[in-house]
Amino acid sequence: MSQKNLMIAQSGGPTTAINASLAGIVEAGKNSGQFDHIYGALNGVEGLLSRRIINLGEQLADKHALDLLACTPAMALGSCRYRMPVPGSTEAKEIYAQIEQIFEEYHVSCFFYIGGNDSMDTAHKLSLYFSERGKDIRVIGVPKTIDNDLPVTDHTPGFGSAAKFIATSMQEIIRDSEVYNVQSVTIVEIMGRNAGWLTAASCLPRYLGEHAPHLIYLPEVPFSFEKFLEDVTREHEKHKAVIVAVSEGVRTPDGKYAAESNQSGKTDAFGHKYLAGIGKYLEELVTEHIGCKVRSIELNVPQRCSAHLASKTDLDEARLIGQKAVQAALAGETGKMMVFKRLSNQPYQVSISSCDIGMVAFQEKTFPEKWICQNGTFINEEGFEYLLPLIQGEISQEKQNGLPVHFLFQKEKLV
Repeated sequence: MSQKNLMIAQSGGPTTAINASLAGIVEAGKNSGQFDHIYGALNGVEGLLSRRIINLGEQLADKHALDLLACTPAMALGSCRYRMPVPGSTEAKEIYAQIEQIFEEYHVSCFFYIGGNDSMDTAHKLSLYFSERGKDIRVIGVPKTIDNDLPVTDHTPGFGSAAKFIATSMQEIIRDSEVYNVQSVTIVEIMGRNAGWLTAASCLPRYLGEHAPHLIYLPEVPFSFEKFLEDVTREHEKHKAVIVAVSEGVRTPDGKYAAESNQSGKTDAFGHKYLAGIGKYLEELVTEHIGCKVRSIELNVPQRCSAHLASKTDLDEARLIGQKAVQAALAGETGKMMVFKRLSNQPYQVSISSCDIGMVAFQEKTFPEKWICQNGTFINEEGFEYLLPLIQGEISQEKQNGLPVHFLFQKEKLV
């Protein structure tokens, strides 16, 4: 192959930090001098299959563009929810052969897929296919997910910024709840299907001097409506304004989502149910059984992409792990995902290495049981010490007319 080019795509749910990893890959690819062109596929594997490809090297021509991209939330290349078929079927043969043909057409020697659990499954399948075909196309997964549920890695890019948004929002909700001298309950619904990492981050204000939240409910602990009402009643004996954080994915002891009767039952391409509604469900429960002033707040999509509250630690690490991914590929690695290893909390230090991507694909890391305390309704000090370093630092955002400036690709300029 006379030319050697690099291809990047993004997939899954958006985060504040995923474009920082994209910037890091482009930056390291350029600086290596080993690639003739650096391409980006729009909307993940779907865009790759339809040849919706742009030249990233041209559109990210200088450091200013890269820095602007690194501070831009969500996926600048666009995303998809596409499940690669299992190799062996007729459909699979056609799709994998098509991707191979496209990579040959664009002289791709390295492919980087930035995403979460399902994206790592795609990268894993592609790396196995190319290896079996004897193709020297190196595939590296770069992690991202606000859910922080990828195994092997200490944490994932995107989580720190989401945790910072949740902790900050919780602190502001605490201020709001204290305005009136009446008995009240405020229920804050936080993302988290099977893992409670994000909801656990709501503990940060209380450890840093606030008196709330008073109760935290994670998917890792079976949820009881009766116990919930008892917990709230008990906290009302000590606090007029009781504040509760609850994961959208809390389940009853029989394994069903606690608010399942209020949900649509619809699923995405990977079979994941669309969740929402536990906050409103519990609001109605408190109204019926306790009868005080009550409201529910669903933090919803701002949890994912609130770059105005980004963690500098998160964005810096996301960019660095993208750079390290290029180094790994150039060193001959393939079928790997880049990972963080925590060396210490104080001072906070991590190292970056890689693991077999098969150890990550379709696997989930839940919040450790050993970090859950207070009869299953709060986070202990060890959990707090894990979370705190990830939200540190403020980013400097370019502003125009009072609003942040975001980097936007010219997506019509296909190559």
